[in-house]
Amino acid sequence: MATPLQELAEHGQSPWVDYLSRPFVRDGELARLIGAGVLGVTSNPTIFQGAIAEGDAYDMQLREILRTQTDPKEIFLELAADDVRGACDLLRPHAEASTGRPDGWVSLEVDPRLAYDAEATVAEAVRLHTLIDRHNLFVKIPGTEPGLTAIEETVARGIPVNVTLLFSLTRHEAAMRAYQRGLRRLRDAGGDLSKVASVASFFVSRVDTEADHRIDQLGTHDELKGTLAVANAKLAYRNHQQQFAGAEWDELAAAGATPQYCLWASTSMKDPTRRDVSYVEQLIGPDTVNTMPRQTISAFAEHGRVADTLTENIEDAYRTMSSFRKAGIDYQDVVDVLERQGVDQFAESFQQLFDGIERKRDKLFATGKVR
Repeated sequence: MATPLQELAEHGQSPWVDYLSRPFVRDGELARLIGAGVLGVTSNPTIFQGAIAEGDAYDMQLREILRTQTDPKEIFLELAADDVRGACDLLRPHAEASTGRPDGWVSLEVDPRLAYDAEATVAEAVRLHTLIDRHNLFVKIPGTEPGLTAIEETVARGIPVNVTLLFSLTRHEAAMRAYQRGLRRLRDAGGDLSKVASVASFFVSRVDTEADHRIDQLGTHDELKGTLAVANAKLAYRNHQQQFAGAEWDELAAAGATPQYCLWASTSMKDPTRRDVSYVEQLIGPDTVNTMPRQTISAFAEHGRVADTLTENIEDAYRTMSSFRKAGIDYQDVVDVLERQGVDQFAESFQQLFDGIERKRDKLFATGKVR
C-alpha cells in the first residue's frame, strides 16, 4: 500500500524535504524518508547553523579545514559540500529514473547577500555548480529583479536553477521567461537542453501571514483570513500552464527542454487553529514539487489526504484576489514587502551561520584542538 507521500508522486507531485545536515545524511534519516516517498531536498542555512555551530557532528572535519582555512564562508562551503554531495548521491537513482519530472534533486543556495548583484550571483552559481559536481544539483537564486538576469545567464551556461523567494505572480512570470531566454541562448550555443532543469519556489504560508496581519489592522473582513496564499499559488500554477504551452515552448521542448516546475515552499501551517497539512492538501497537482519541513512531512505521512486539488476552484482564486482589492489591501505591496523581508531574513540566517562558525573556530583554537 502506498504511503501518502508516495500517493503525491502518483498524482504528479514530487515531495521534498526542507532540511539537510550531516547527521541527517550520515545516520540514515534521509534514506528512510526517500524510502517513504521523499524525492528531493532543499537545504536551509538555519539548520546548517545549528548543526555546525552548536553540535559536534562537524568538529572532526572542521579541525582539518581550520589548518588551512579560517574564513567562515569558505569553511561553511567545504562542510556543506560533503552533505550536499551525499544527498545528491542518495537521490541519484530517482533523478536518473525521472522522465522530465523534478525528482531526485538537491538545492543549495547562493549567498543571499548577493541577491541584488547579478554578476556576483552568476559567479557564485558557477562556483557552487563546480564545487558540488553533481548533475542533480539545483543552485538556488533569489527571484529579485537582478536575480532574473542571473537566472537567465546561469541557465544559458547549462546550470540547473531553483528560483527562490517568489511571492508575486508577475515576478513568477518574469522568472519563467528568464528561464526560457536562458534555454534559447543555450540551444543557440549548441548546448544540451535535456541536462538543464529549473523549479520556481513559490512561497505560500508567508503570504497568508502578511495578508492576515493587514486584515487585523483593518479590523474587518475576517472572512478573507487564510485565503490569499492558496489563491495566489493556484493562479501561479495557471500561469505556469499557459507559459509552457504554444509554438515557442514546443520548439524548446522538442530540443529536450523541460518546463520550470512550480515548487511550493513555506507550506507548514503557522496558524494553530487550522489543519496542519492544509497547504499541502490544497496544492496537489501534476508537474509540481512541495518542499516540507520534517514535521510537516511526518504529519502528512500520518493523516494527509491526497486528491487533485490544484486546479479546483480557479474562479474562486480570482474572486479572492478581487476581494482583497475591494477590501483595500494592496496585493503588490504585500508581495513586495515579502520579497524584501525574505532576502533580508535569508541574508541574516547566512550571517548567523558564519558568526556561529567563527565562534566554533575561535573555541577550537582557544582549547588547543587546532594547531
